Amino acid sequence: MKHFLIIALIIFSMQSKAEWFEVVGYGGIVDGDTTSARQMAVKDAITQALIFSGATVSSVQTVADGVLEQDELKIKTHGQIQHVNLINEQQQGEQYSVTLHLDIIPQQSQCVESKFNKQITITQSQLTHPEQARLGQIFDMPEASSQRLFNTLNERNTGVKMIPYIDRKLDVRAFFAQQFDYNSHLIDTLSRNSNSQYVLLSQITDISQGRKMNNDYAFWEREAYMRNFKIDFALFDSQTNDQVWSQHYSAEGIWPHKKTKIVNVNSEEFWRTDYGQKIQTIFNKVSQDLDSAVSCLTTSGKILMIDSDRVVINLGKSHGLESGQLLSILHRSNLTAANGMQFAHHIQTIEQVVVEQVNAQSAIARNISARPLSNIQLNDVIKVVVKEPELFTLE
Repeated sequence: MKHFLIIALIIFSMQSKAEWFEVVGYGGIVDGDTTSARQMAVKDAITQALIFSGATVSSVQTVADGVLEQDELKIKTHGQIQHVNLINEQQQGEQYSVTLHLDIIPQQSQCVESKFNKQITITQSQLTHPEQARLGQIFDMPEASSQRLFNTLNERNTGVKMIPYIDRKLDVRAFFAQQFDYNSHLIDTLSRNSNSQYVLLSQITDISQGRKMNNDYAFWEREAYMRNFKIDFALFDSQTNDQVWSQHYSAEGIWPHKKTKIVNVNSEEFWRTDYGQKIQTIFNKVSQDLDSAVSCLTTSGKILMIDSDRVVINLGKSHGLESGQLLSILHRSNLTAANGMQFAHHIQTIEQVVVEQVNAQSAIARNISARPLSNIQLNDVIKVVVKEPELFTLE
């Protein structure tokens, strides 16, 4: 009996209220290996439940032949699974599915900055080798996969709030080059149009056909090939134009279609195939990694309007801002190199304002000092002031 084990870290809170999640996981059957497919389906289901609950996954479970052996599953920082019940499992063609019922106890986040949401613009991915899309005529893969990623991230209960910018094709090759000789104006434009601090760029680097799965002599069998999917991500902070996160992902899944068939990558049928599910597994992982990468970063915005001792800023309820929140002001004074490349330069001021009215995407804040706001300009940076909670106080 094969065992599938991923080591766990445990943090537990008895004061939290448990939530029940019922999810379906999928695994592709490769070369008739139903055991691995069953294990993959269980892992996929548990991962989905953890992401929906806002958890950061560091383990999934001990599994024997795809059947859950233990009721205890431990995860990294946000919660713990108390009970896992296997409701149903079945095989349909080259795909195995399991339905799990999980009891998850959430926990508080690991840093105070994580209580503020990070808005991220998600852009259309770029296909670096378009000729590889001829198999299946899947030239719409960049837009379809970006839309799928947006849906995945948008459904998760995390501090990442996605803003779609998927309809437009972008040339992002320079952002993934080793020289980092990219045009920062693109980041500024995307951020300004979407009112988000962060911009996520991606490029699909490989969707080539792999090995043939069935026997060449068994001509009556349906053709089935393995197909690659490799993608790179880079996240940029529009306030500094710096890359704050990057990651490469790769997977291989079964491509069951005939070479002459035109495949609709926008259909649910495509995403239910083993190849589509392998891509979905990558996007589930991106959701985890992205949330972990930005959760403890500082939330900042910019000044949109100045009216005497009040300012209008581009942060609001969607960012987690509340009335009474303290904000500090930084002057924006970018430096320009000889080649025209700009470098962010922010000068901390002593000025602070407090939020007195919060809208969905904006807020009004007033000066807290008797001294008038001095030298404050449009597009100056607003940074959320957060304080670490005190372990104890003396009264």
